[in-house]
Amino acid sequence: MRILVIEDEKKVASFIKKGLEEEYFAADIAVDGKEGLNMATTEEYDAIIMDIMLPFIDGISLLKEIRKRQIVTPVLMLTVKDSLKDKVEGLDAGADDYLTKPFAFEELIARIRALLRRNETTKSSKLKVGDLVLDLQSHKVIRDNQEIVLTPKEYAILEYLMRNSNKVVSRTKLIEHVYEYHFDPETNIIDVYINKVRSKVDTNFASPLIHTIRGIGYIIKDE
Repeated sequence: MRILVIEDEKKVASFIKKGLEEEYFAADIAVDGKEGLNMATTEEYDAIIMDIMLPFIDGISLLKEIRKRQIVTPVLMLTVKDSLKDKVEGLDAGADDYLTKPFAFEELIARIRALLRRNETTKSSKLKVGDLVLDLQSHKVIRDNQEIVLTPKEYAILEYLMRNSNKVVSRTKLIEHVYEYHFDPETNIIDVYINKVRSKVDTNFASPLIHTIRGIGYIIKDE
């Protein structure tokens, strides 16, 4: 899943991004309010982590503008402020949760996962297509009782396909959700990774689950 981090402290932003990627998320960084507004309103994200103290547009004003534009993406606010008034202001502006700096990364991840579960139609921690099961908590992938070992990028691609099972997913959508904001859309890296995922998920099993829709994209379905 794809997370937008709006944080002007470069070390903090880098720390969060690295941690998110280790947890199999794709993460983009915006270093000020203007850049954050542009990215939040032109790209599709599953969640936003936003600092309150930002250059050009502060976090509260930015959040109000995002909500004004009918963007309902879950938002976790970060701040060094710990007063009840500040928390209420953030929540009233449209934040879904609030975390005070400094924080333990484990808590940040737990809160993000809770927001994502709250935003989904299903609370299940597992995705299933046919005999293929992906555990969102342990990151294990099992097919026909056999564990399949995937790299983080392979896992991210499979997860996005399974979250959209029985729907055709374009190459552009896969790139948007798995790679960074400035990633070159003309590259064929998605096709390369799809082939790697397919070789692990479909090869040596009774029937293929991942299918290519020529000229459009890919679909995962149980035939």
